Amino acid sequence: MITLATAARILRQLRHDRRTVALLVVVPSVLLALLYFMYDGSRAFDRIALIMLGVFPFVIMFLVTSIAMLRERTSGTLERLLTTPLGKIDLLFGYGIAFGLAATVQAAVAVGTAYLVLGLETDGSAGLVVLIAVINAVLGVALGLFCSAFARTEFQAVQFLPVVVVPQLLLCGLFVPRGQMAGWLQAISDVLPLTYAVDALTGVGTTTMWRDLVIVSGAVVLALLLAAATLRRRTG
Repeated sequence: MITLATAARILRQLRHDRRTVALLVVVPSVLLALLYFMYDGSRAFDRIALIMLGVFPFVIMFLVTSIAMLRERTSGTLERLLTTPLGKIDLLFGYGIAFGLAATVQAAVAVGTAYLVLGLETDGSAGLVVLIAVINAVLGVALGLFCSAFARTEFQAVQFLPVVVVPQLLLCGLFVPRGQMAGWLQAISDVLPLTYAVDALTGVGTTTMWRDLVIVSGAVVLALLLAAATLRRRTG
């Protein structure tokens, strides 16, 4: 109940932040439309757009969550909350539930735009793509919560983007097939959760997709536990 109450509080705050709502819901669809015109409706759009349906929620949720948690600490809100029966695990899983629900709306709008407006064609169903996009978004939430513990300002929180997110984008197979990478790069790629998220998207509807989703879900739980272990009550 405490976890659900925390999720409800975060959703109420999010509802009144129109700019963040626009960032979560509108921006992914606009970026997909930009990709469509870049590829001029070619078949390459189907492959790139499918992967981006998982990448965009991951990146956006990482940014939003890391900054939101930092504000909770710097404003003293987190310190006051932790004097109540609310525990760190309750707080972090509440964040995961709240932003997971927000990610569901985000993914539904983006996938609907891709399939119904931009004519995206995939082997797997749109419902499975939404599921993978939501799990990717929750992965971004979990990593954002973890990284926010090491930042003192919003600028420092944003600096974790090129450290944590960009390497995963470069090594996930989006730009170069992982089989063509040097052995040491493949080894690094094998331990990065976004790699399995992208594999799940490219193999949507296959049996390997479920294996990849289990791995990503395990990474989410691990990141939340690490975030709980490193969470500080307040940033001076």
